[in-house]
Amino acid sequence: MEKVQGIGGFFFRAQDPAGLAAWYDKHLGVSPAPTDMETPPWVSSSGVTVFAPFAADTDYFDEKQSFMLNFRVNDLDKMIEQLRKAKIAISHEMTMDGIGRFARIHDPEGNPIELWEPASD
Repeated sequence: MEKVQGIGGFFFRAQDPAGLAAWYDKHLGVSPAPTDMETPPWVSSSGVTVFAPFAADTDYFDEKQSFMLNFRVNDLDKMIEQLRKAKIAISHEMTMDGIGRFARIHDPEGNPIELWEPASD
């Protein structure tokens, strides 16, 4: 059986697409989608990608949202420090044994973003 190799993109509506793309680039290092053949796309590091549909009534993230991004990070403490310096609120800091550490932020349009530092082996 053929299987997909990973996420090739994540597409969603935004009130200010260019501004939101710039925010993701500045604060999380996610390069904007290329608009020509010379602009390099964002290339993520290899590693685990979790694909997890949640129940419609989950309280894991806000009921007004139909999705939540989750980005793997190498050093959650450094990421949190960098985001706090940029006046970005951090919430939902937690550790799950065997899974790793988490923290949550929201982009300027209120979309939830979970940051995950996987547990080391």
